[in-house]
Amino acid sequence: MIIGYTTGVFDLFHIGHLNLLRNAKAMCDKLIVGITTDELVAYKNKKSVICFEERMEIVRSIKYVDAVVPQEHMDKLDAWSKLKFDVMFVGDDWYQSDKWQDLEEQFKVVGVRIVYFPYTKGTSSTLINDVLRKIRNDKI
Repeated sequence: MIIGYTTGVFDLFHIGHLNLLRNAKAMCDKLIVGITTDELVAYKNKKSVICFEERMEIVRSIKYVDAVVPQEHMDKLDAWSKLKFDVMFVGDDWYQSDKWQDLEEQFKVVGVRIVYFPYTKGTSSTLINDVLRKIRNDKI
């Protein structure tokens, strides 16, 4: 059995999120998704629109997802030590970044493969938030 793992905030769930989960599930038997806690989002100087518990429930209800877990920190090796996944799925904006090149080397030691998926063009939670801010400001 191949266990896959991916993480994200999954705020303002959109087609890019769905594409990631669909594509990830196609490459593993069991897909575990780490949902970033509100505290970790705040640590990154951001704030989610949808609260952690609701984001967990939304992602849990997607048919491609077998399990959801809280992502309380950014330590992916610690997550592996608890979940023992075989493959990790991540957006291609991290491809060849220093952080992920280091992680690839560390994951190779424990037999984990990293798969980089392209982002869905034309959509992101940031873009949706920007559009909503503009619409709201125009109406005020």
